[in-house]
Amino acid sequence: MTLPRFLIVNTWVGISVFLAFARPAEARLVRLEIERREVILNGRPFGLAGPYEKLVGIAHFELDPNLPKNDIVVDLKLAPRNVRGKVKFSADFYLLKPVDPNRGNGRLFYEAGNRGSKRILQTFQKASRSADPTIAEDFGDGALMRRGFAFLWMGWQWDVPDGRMRMSMPIATNDGQPITGFVRGNFVGPVGSTALVADRGHRAYSVVDPASDEHVMMGKTLPTDPPEIVPRARWQFTDPGTVELDGGFVPGRIYDVIYLSEGPRVVGTGLAGTRDIVSFFKYEESADNPLPGIDYALGWGVSQTGRFLRHFLYQGFNEDETGRQVFDGVFDQVGGAGRGSFNHRFGQASRDALQHFNFLFPVDMFPFADATLTDPVTGTTDGLLRRAESSGTVPKVFHLLTNSEYFNRAGSLIHTDPTGVRDVAPPDTSRIYMIASAPHIIGRFPPAPNPSAAFLGQASMNPLVYAPVVRALFDALDAWVVDGHEPPPNRHPRLADGTLTPPAETGWPHGTGVGLPQAPLTALRLDFGPDWSVGIVSNEPPLIGDPFVQLVPAVDKNGNDRAGIRLPEIVVPLATQTGWNYRHPSIGAPDRLSSEIGSYFPFALTRAEREENADARLSIAERYRDKNDYLGRITIAALALIEQRYLLAVDLPAVIERATAHYDWAVAETTVR
Repeated sequence: MTLPRFLIVNTWVGISVFLAFARPAEARLVRLEIERREVILNGRPFGLAGPYEKLVGIAHFELDPNLPKNDIVVDLKLAPRNVRGKVKFSADFYLLKPVDPNRGNGRLFYEAGNRGSKRILQTFQKASRSADPTIAEDFGDGALMRRGFAFLWMGWQWDVPDGRMRMSMPIATNDGQPITGFVRGNFVGPVGSTALVADRGHRAYSVVDPASDEHVMMGKTLPTDPPEIVPRARWQFTDPGTVELDGGFVPGRIYDVIYLSEGPRVVGTGLAGTRDIVSFFKYEESADNPLPGIDYALGWGVSQTGRFLRHFLYQGFNEDETGRQVFDGVFDQVGGAGRGSFNHRFGQASRDALQHFNFLFPVDMFPFADATLTDPVTGTTDGLLRRAESSGTVPKVFHLLTNSEYFNRAGSLIHTDPTGVRDVAPPDTSRIYMIASAPHIIGRFPPAPNPSAAFLGQASMNPLVYAPVVRALFDALDAWVVDGHEPPPNRHPRLADGTLTPPAETGWPHGTGVGLPQAPLTALRLDFGPDWSVGIVSNEPPLIGDPFVQLVPAVDKNGNDRAGIRLPEIVVPLATQTGWNYRHPSIGAPDRLSSEIGSYFPFALTRAEREENADARLSIAERYRDKNDYLGRITIAALALIEQRYLLAVDLPAVIERATAHYDWAVAETTVR
């Protein structure tokens, strides 16, 4: 049966809109089902780009499992096929675009949403956070919209919590019969007797026969310790995603639950769907495309999805099925040195790898650097961009790190060799930046412990805001992609100048009350079994091999990072600020790190207070004559960053305003220390 090429019932705000199209049988994105189409803010124009609209619905895909370029999708050949011999799947999508696409700037800005969320408007337009931006505050200052950018989001995980953008993935079978295998749930002992086996509220793979003795629970103190078996009679599944332990869990202890499951999703369709939806909007020239005229595609991912985009590039997904380049620019923000569980059987895409959370998953695995290197232990030669280089589809790439990634995400391996003895420069198509003394997770202002957080830090949380740098770097990446304008140079710690060191040699000052962590996350060589090359785990947990060498940033006499992009509040400091924080004793393992939360250690107000506490760091009164002196220095530091293109001039007033609030709080007599 031949379907109509277009079926459009086109109405506006408050009325459902349906748009669907049928594409030729060989197509990858076969149908866009638009459930809502609304003009934003009653047609308010955003500069020369004019009014914007949102298109919300479902993207329907088909993949040809016999096409060689789809061989990289694990288990695709085992997924059910339709009458055309294709594997189908679908995903939520969300598009913001000028009503008149001719008024756009020809750039598609795609966010790989972290666990099904949206952050573009919050980060780049200073908007309020919203899953469905509707009111004026949800669009912020409209900075990128006034320039004509189109924004695209798509669900790429099957297991995200309800209310997030999701992908409906095919399930692999063995000639229609269920495929079974072992899944490993992993968690740090909570206070209490119940725990989730899936990560952070995500959906769990179902357990086969919950009462079976095949399921195993193990416990240990450190990731490399031999595990101890928990007697089967002491624990049970209370539902498919929850286990209960008689007597309760030991807070801070590491637990694994290895259980038999069935029905693995073909999780690599998240990568393939990203490839195909971006390629569609970029290259489809027919009336099927509601966003014609796209010349460039820029991809941005934060944390989990920074790793997702690294994985996307590594496995060759930046080449579409017809050999065309997908992304022209990729911005990996705080992804660290890792990739993730994004394309293997029974993969859990939410899992990361931290010093004391989510252990021994396939995250921090060689290769780490964009450049092709050899691991001297295994003899393997590889690079993050090796496949893109061979296909001629290398995008411009930015890697942005904070101090956190060096302690919790093996960040130094992005720019050193695997043995940690020499610096490795990225290819000419890549840049690496570190924001000095910044945290992965930004704390509230004024600095204070956050008792409601899932991880309770012993020190105040670091409130250093670096979104202005992200905005400036995005502008630099955009100019590099579109105009060939060279971006600012790499700025990160190096072995050659002593700004990258072993933890014991950082130069950490006396006076903070705590020592700098001497055991940051160490990436380990992991053996997942003989079938890992085809995406199947047979060793669960994996066998542990030799560690890679992990280094951290050296600090100045104030305890702040010497290298990297030093924000004005670090150049002109009121405190020592870090990307790490220790766990609170109440949740166990107090000598281990508290996820990716940073710390804030204030300076003494006066010399007398400093000397009383044997603090090696100068007091605020010894540093600055008064508030005007402090703000003058802040302004000079900010202007230097603007000149170097690490900060936008438009953000200067906000930087000074924040520094003013910081100073007022720091010197107030009511400051709690």
